[in-house]
Amino acid sequence: MTFKQTYEIQKDNQLLINLPDGFKKKKRVMVIIEDIKEEQEDKFKLMKKAAKDPLFLADIEEVNEDFKNIDKELI
Repeated sequence: MTFKQTYEIQKDNQLLINLPDGFKKKKRVMVIIEDIKEEQEDKFKLMKKAAKDPLFLADIEEVNEDFKNIDKELI
C-alpha cells in the first residue's frame, strides 16, 4: 500500500504523520522526505481546479471533437 500526502513543517522542524488504518498491522514503512517548491504546489492546485472548470472542460471537449475523425484514420 502507498500513502502520499503533503505536510506543513512545524516550528520545531518535526512532522507528525497519522497513518491510515491500512497500516495498523505493519511493522515497517519507508518515509521519503522531498522538498516541494511552493510554486509547484500552486500549479497542482490550479490543475485540480481546472479539472472541474466548465469552460476548460468545454474547450477540451471541443478539441477532442475536432480530432475525433483524425484519430480514427490512424487505426
